[in-house]
Amino acid sequence: MKIKNPFFKKINEIKLLNICKALNVKNSDKKIKIIGINDLKNAKKNEISFFNSLKYLYLLKNTKAKFIITNIRYKNVVNKYSNALIVDNVLKSVGILTSLFYPNALNDLIDFNIDEHNIKKYKKINYGKNVLIGKNVKIGKNTSIGHNTIIESNVVIGSNCSIGNNIVIKNSLIGKNVTILDGSIIGKKGFGFFPDNKINFRYPHVGMVIIKDNAEIGSNNTIDRGSISNTVIGNNTFLDNQVHVAHNVNIGNNCIITAQVGFAGSSFIGNKVSIGGQAGISGHLKIGNNVQIGGGSGVIKDIPDNSRVMGYPAQDIRNFLKKNK
Repeated sequence: MKIKNPFFKKINEIKLLNICKALNVKNSDKKIKIIGINDLKNAKKNEISFFNSLKYLYLLKNTKAKFIITNIRYKNVVNKYSNALIVDNVLKSVGILTSLFYPNALNDLIDFNIDEHNIKKYKKINYGKNVLIGKNVKIGKNTSIGHNTIIESNVVIGSNCSIGNNIVIKNSLIGKNVTILDGSIIGKKGFGFFPDNKINFRYPHVGMVIIKDNAEIGSNNTIDRGSISNTVIGNNTFLDNQVHVAHNVNIGNNCIITAQVGFAGSSFIGNKVSIGGQAGISGHLKIGNNVQIGGGSGVIKDIPDNSRVMGYPAQDIRNFLKKNK
């Protein structure tokens, strides 16, 4: 089910001809109108998507998108299932197109709509001193918010939540019975840009952070919102202190993530996954269900269900222990 994003204003439609001009792609069709950009899984037939790795071929085969941004290497593959728009740099082109549809997405500065007086309209919550609330925020009953915490506009927080001190929450939808401990930053933009000799090209982040019911976020966690997809923390998943979750990461249900674990962007973590302290998960990986990852490990490839791994690069824990007796 697609969840409506209330945080970024979007242009309703852009002619394909104008999109192609912006991306320096040859196309003369003046009639086709595109309503947005989306990932392969969620794209509608009148949206554009993108493809730059055979790892996502299974998504390409099932996508509804009629037009796909890709490079010359994957032209023939994409044309089997959709219409390829050939560019030199896929991700930079996605960033350009995202900026066309969401022209204000890069304005990720201060929410000047927040006000300490807004908190008074929430009758069934407990709150500390100097709590600042933006416009159109929804907070469920029996939720507590600590001192010096900022909840920016349009954020949704469910009932029976505990939001600690010195926390910033933006661009986020938070479920019921969620605990967020002191000092965490939830929903800031991801670390996405393309290096240049003069001015680096920043990548718009128009996704959200979704934290599902009964989750716990430890002290001083940073959870980046998604670029196009959302960043998701599953039901009953607990994150220890100083964990970093990058854009588009999807962590499943009932996971246990201990201190100082780092997730690079767009990795998918299954259900009932346990990760030891200071482990690192590289980007665009798939970690299966019931996986155990030892502390200090470096995960650089997919891990199948029910595996136990450790070391760098992470390997079957029995092999690791044999080599390090």
